Amino acid sequence: MASSETRSTEETVENYVDGAWRTPDSDDGEAVVNPATGESLATVAFSSDGEIDTAVTAGTEAFEEWSRRPVEERIQPLFRLKTLLEEHQEELAEQLTAEHGKTLAEARGELRRGIENVEVACGIPSMMQSGTLANAAPGIDESAVRQPLGVFAAVTPFNFPGMIPLWFLPYAVATGNAFVLKPSERTPLTAKYLFELIDEASFPDGVVQLVHGSQATVEALIDHDDVAGVSFVGSTPVARSVYERAATSGKRVQAQGGAKNHVIVADSADVAFAAEQSISSALACSGERCLANDIALVDRSVHEEYVDHLVRLAGDQVLGDGTAPETDVGPLITAAHEERVRELVETGIEEGADLVYDGRDATAAAGGSTTEGDAVEGDADGNYLGPCIFDGVTPDMTLAREEVFGPVFGVTPVDDLDEALSVLNRSRFGNAASLFTERGGDARRFRHEAEAGNLAVNAGTAAPMAFFHFGGQKDSFFGDLHAQGEDMIQFYTDKTVYIERWPDR
Repeated sequence: MASSETRSTEETVENYVDGAWRTPDSDDGEAVVNPATGESLATVAFSSDGEIDTAVTAGTEAFEEWSRRPVEERIQPLFRLKTLLEEHQEELAEQLTAEHGKTLAEARGELRRGIENVEVACGIPSMMQSGTLANAAPGIDESAVRQPLGVFAAVTPFNFPGMIPLWFLPYAVATGNAFVLKPSERTPLTAKYLFELIDEASFPDGVVQLVHGSQATVEALIDHDDVAGVSFVGSTPVARSVYERAATSGKRVQAQGGAKNHVIVADSADVAFAAEQSISSALACSGERCLANDIALVDRSVHEEYVDHLVRLAGDQVLGDGTAPETDVGPLITAAHEERVRELVETGIEEGADLVYDGRDATAAAGGSTTEGDAVEGDADGNYLGPCIFDGVTPDMTLAREEVFGPVFGVTPVDDLDEALSVLNRSRFGNAASLFTERGGDARRFRHEAEAGNLAVNAGTAAPMAFFHFGGQKDSFFGDLHAQGEDMIQFYTDKTVYIERWPDR
């Protein structure tokens, strides 16, 4: 295993392959930029096909011995990793904020969610157990035995670089597989820090590996004959492409795509609470998350009150560098993405929606709030966009149909719960939805009729705990088995049926 002295300290972010830090030899790469300041933090080099083959080959060789180890031995590095993650959580959060831009509070919360997955994976000895039936037939006992499959890869996005790799990695290795992570090229430094801790946790060489790259790297992983399966989180077009490419090669695949999540505010709801939860969900991580609720379907009887609360709450938000304790909304990941979100705001205006709170002119503040239209002195090089709240968004508008991935929230008045559920279910996405109500009957209808994989009642964000799977339906997910929880055990193993008969002689 690489010692702590061999961790990467170079300007170029390194791969971690077969227990050693290695600089990719490709000339392709790009700068890692702090979105709050425009400062270049490092350069990430992209791995060649040969380097991907080296990593997968090392994983294949490590799998042969690792898969035969007793399950209690396999989880010992995970116990050590959990301790290390907790000991270094603050430093990890600071690194995450520097390259992503989210607030330190959000980064800490993300890492806590990732650690929870490590905790759950430490329970693999009981989670891997399958059924046994004595006397399944005359004189015959039968049982199902879970077996690991080989090398698995995960391709993870920029918006949760600390949490999402831990949706997959702990379960893959605890079940006896080898694992290769390809993180987003936008946020590779959090993955680097994570793998420094993995190195300290003393996994055998080749069991857990890190490679950097872009689309070509992803395709090389998917196409490699010795990769048994692929996990992906990202946009819907790419998720569909990954799913089709991996499935064509006969691999296991789970591909999580984009979202267009709805809040339903019933006439019985606590309107002030619903608005608070809606703003929290829409603006956390600057809206760059697949669980952000960004369209509210509001009963007309409480519509005006709800919008008034939204406008007041939007005005209280502080836009700035995520390292500042007063910041509520940090920068967007790149200048190009900021421009795309601004263009979608313009589209909303052109299509007839009413921009009731306009944060386009707000800039990063050292303190204070993003008063509408008030540009306060900040860092001109950051990718900042203040909250934008639309009213009168109709289901046919772009803002109601397309994922924005920014601090933009829309409101659609509806006549009743019937209309709200109809609008929600017509969406091509099915990631998450929330309902605010004081009536149990409404909640029951929502539970059974809402077409989304993660549902919440009187909660702004439908984020499942690590011991439940992370759902997703329609164009938000491609595959059969989801991230987290028991689904991961099924994804990373296959079951062999063992039939035993000992005739009396």
